[in-house]
Amino acid sequence: MAWFKRTRKPIAADAEKPSRVPEGLWIKCPGCAQILYNKDLVQNLSVCPKCAHHFRLGAADRLRSLFDDAWTEYDRGLTSTDPLRFTDTKPYHERLKAGFAATGLRDAVIVASGRLGGIEAIVAAMEFAFIGGSMGVVVGEKLTRGIERALAARQPIVIVSCSGGARMMEGALSLMQMAKVSAALARLGRAGIPYISVLADPTTGGVTASYAMLGDLNIAEPLALIGFAGARVIEQTIRQKLPPGFQRAEFLIEHGMLDLIVDRREMKNTIVQALRFMGSRSAGAADPVQAAGASAGQAGSVPGPQSDLSR
Repeated sequence: MAWFKRTRKPIAADAEKPSRVPEGLWIKCPGCAQILYNKDLVQNLSVCPKCAHHFRLGAADRLRSLFDDAWTEYDRGLTSTDPLRFTDTKPYHERLKAGFAATGLRDAVIVASGRLGGIEAIVAAMEFAFIGGSMGVVVGEKLTRGIERALAARQPIVIVSCSGGARMMEGALSLMQMAKVSAALARLGRAGIPYISVLADPTTGGVTASYAMLGDLNIAEPLALIGFAGARVIEQTIRQKLPPGFQRAEFLIEHGMLDLIVDRREMKNTIVQALRFMGSRSAGAADPVQAAGASAGQAGSVPGPQSDLSR
């Protein structure tokens, strides 16, 4: 009978109240699961103050952490022409637009000049947020031009790598950049101008196989992933289980493939000390070789007693 049945009304869900806490104020550290205040993390160069986990750092923030003050950027307007008209899940030109919208950059590297500890230098920093920091024609061209500027001005160069490797959307043209940049670095090396390579997480593929490992000094950040092929591909090829920590910076330095592992907060001081050891000097400082020659010339010009042969 109907009067024995109870009509159940669905419980109306309360409308979600908007949160009073703005988004992006806090971030969870993947290393220690600590909740960090984002502003404090940024002031600490995106390094967790609890466990020293290194978060990824954007190219512009990287330059801010290295240069003393303002810098001059080069070739900002260079952009890919999509030479292969490549399309996978979506056209390549759309990926370029998305990368520009996300980062404000035309491609995955910023090349600039400024002072590091008073030393005039060229610094190139890669941007992982732009198509995984992949190396295409524009990245290769900007790096090559930066190296040529360093060669012309006889200034040291620092390249900070953070990349997934060569950009597949540009095919063999992206692979050609490996040889192009390496050849420019060879000219720099013959001229005796220092090149320091900084390898951040991740540095893989064609970038590792070329300029990232060609530095006069190769420095990595702690626990940075550095390698050519992926671990799964290597395991399937050699049919062996890889050791723990394989392709991490600590594993590589144990096997002689790196020179130093440096905390990001000490990176600038380490680079400046290395450049001074390699002969670079602060802007405005006198060249010790020229100064010695000048003082020797002045000493020779002082009249003194003549020898018997001059009489």
